[in-house]
Amino acid sequence: MILERSEKFAEDIVQILVYIAKDNKNNAHHFANELQEIVSNIHPHLYKYRKSIYFDDETIRDCVFKGYTIPYKIYDTKIVLLGITKYRKSL
Repeated sequence: MILERSEKFAEDIVQILVYIAKDNKNNAHHFANELQEIVSNIHPHLYKYRKSIYFDDETIRDCVFKGYTIPYKIYDTKIVLLGITKYRKSL
């Protein structure tokens, strides 16, 4: 199964890492590595995480990591990371 990052996810993660790096570059690097490990392990447990609170679709799940929510969509042959945001009740 292919893990694909949407353009929005790529933009979001850059902003988050720049923000973290302002305080401590090592923390930003550590955050990026841990995040990569978490999203890489979504497959084969596609439905491990809760149904998204942001979308009314069973194939969109919310992976929660260090206070951030990473919604992802499950397709037949790929998983698409839709974005990453600090937890909030609605988008």
